[in-house]
Amino acid sequence: MKSNEDIQNTPVDPEHELPQGDTNGDTVVTQPSELDKLKSENALYLDRLARMQAEFDNFRKRNLREQQDFRDYALTDLLKQLLPILDSLDRATKVEDVSAEDLRAGVELIDRQFHDVLTRLGVVPIAAQGQPFDPSLHQAIQMVETNEVPDNHVIDELQRGYRLRDRVLRAAMVRVAQNPDK
Repeated sequence: MKSNEDIQNTPVDPEHELPQGDTNGDTVVTQPSELDKLKSENALYLDRLARMQAEFDNFRKRNLREQQDFRDYALTDLLKQLLPILDSLDRATKVEDVSAEDLRAGVELIDRQFHDVLTRLGVVPIAAQGQPFDPSLHQAIQMVETNEVPDNHVIDELQRGYRLRDRVLRAAMVRVAQNPDK
């Protein structure tokens, strides 16, 4: 058997040697408490993560539902503004024995109502007649050889174009002058 002196003089193998513990045993007691503390922190973070994921999922679902509601009911205001025009057309078709002048006046009134609604919504007609041809605003249907109108200018408008603020809803269909002298 080895004596205490032999044990103390034996060379130490650092790879297989266990660290020396305190004589009062505090190390054994503190390690489990630190481990318990880390486990509770881990559980707290996992709980927070799960709650945040659930909140985000609820937010995403609510956002999708609101977008769908917006798409479903976006036209409501427009349709409410168009209904009086429809009423005017219905009344006009029910009238019997109307003169051509009265019919024309009624149609002009309905046309004015319709254009007023479009103006309130921000829709404006695109100027075409006599304007230089602009492919972003005009759609050329025909090129006409003439010296009466400057080259590449709109002779006449076959179908009116419209713009909503800065976007073209529909380009104006036009005939464009082409000078044969050039």
